[in-house]
Amino acid sequence: MNIKNVLRDKSRNAIFSVTSETTVYEALQQMAEKNIGAVLVIDEGNLTGIFSERDYARKGILQGRSSQSTLIRDVMTSKLITVSSEQKLEEAMLIMSEKHIRHLPVVDEGELIGIISINDVVSSIIKDQKARIQSLESYISGSPY
Repeated sequence: MNIKNVLRDKSRNAIFSVTSETTVYEALQQMAEKNIGAVLVIDEGNLTGIFSERDYARKGILQGRSSQSTLIRDVMTSKLITVSSEQKLEEAMLIMSEKHIRHLPVVDEGELIGIISINDVVSSIIKDQKARIQSLESYISGSPY
């Protein structure tokens, strides 16, 4: 299964973003409204970072920063790890596991086309496994699949 399949199967494939000049508070409000754990940082059409709940906790709260006066640029992760839509889902899982990250922007030929989360990955794997099990059960019972 490729990452493009995960993006296609997502119930919501919108890209939510802020700029590096957005306050942490404003970004957190957007994340709460959308029920998401991370938001991409896009400046002048370019992907410049990602801001996650983990960034807020480690670089904001624990360092005594105010969410209403701290800008995203001061707490975002700017060393981005991205994947392409043609990469295998297993590769994304490995990256997420090794790098201890929960979100991966998907970039094809320099263009941002989406983002996948660990939840998207797990949901896709479960869906794929259910389909395989159903196919095997149909094969074993002699039913057409």
